[in-house]
Amino acid sequence: MTESKADTAPHRAKELLALDPKQESEFKKKVQEAKKNKPITGGHLAPGVVYVAHLPRGLFEPQLKAYFEQFGKVLRVRLSRSKKTGGSKGYAFVEFDCDEVAKIVAETMNNYLMGERLIKCHIVAPENVHEKLFVGSDSGFKKPSLPAVARYNKIHTEEQVTKMKSKLLKKEAKLRKRLAAHGIDYDFAGFAAQLPKKTKSSDSTDASMCSDDVTPVCTPSVLERRKSTVVDDDVDDEIILRMPSVKNEEHPSSEEEEEEEEEAAAE
Repeated sequence: MTESKADTAPHRAKELLALDPKQESEFKKKVQEAKKNKPITGGHLAPGVVYVAHLPRGLFEPQLKAYFEQFGKVLRVRLSRSKKTGGSKGYAFVEFDCDEVAKIVAETMNNYLMGERLIKCHIVAPENVHEKLFVGSDSGFKKPSLPAVARYNKIHTEEQVTKMKSKLLKKEAKLRKRLAAHGIDYDFAGFAAQLPKKTKSSDSTDASMCSDDVTPVCTPSVLERRKSTVVDDDVDDEIILRMPSVKNEEHPSSEEEEEEEEEAAAE
């Protein structure tokens, strides 16, 4: 029983003693300093961030994390994306649990051929790591609700089209003023030439006169035009051919009947 208790009892740490009793105090001080400066195994490690560039297409956050986990534990991954389309910009930041692992990754993956591209990697100094670099990296990526392509190709209303036209014309006018201010004589058609020409007011009145609407426009100008059109119809030089009247032999006129009656009375 005594032997079993002795085996189970925790072993006390042996005290370090100096060989020379005179240097015992100095030796203990050095031991305490060494214990303070000694890295604690299994404690908190300093993380390291690696910048990865020239990424091929098709590599996103899940693929990057799965690939770099072969070197060590990956804490966070931040892939730079376009705010308009959501596509990858070709570079990312990978944070490892240990900075020594991050250095090994940077040395190993630099100039590594992947998908017909040379990967570029280097360590990011801790003082250069922005505090908001990995903000939102834990949440999954959400594609923008209205990307630039869909916004451009969507069906615009008449008000939106007119606003777009006015903006383009204003920009073009400013550009022409800048060129003139610098003394550059450069004439170009621009957006103004692409816009349809405005019809005159006379065309609109003619259209209202000739239209088949149930309720035509009766403005004073329209009435005057109608009067002028009636006068023009009377003045037109038309050639009228009148055929001579043919007398009907079957039915003699009244003059012939009187002559026949006088001849009969004389006989």
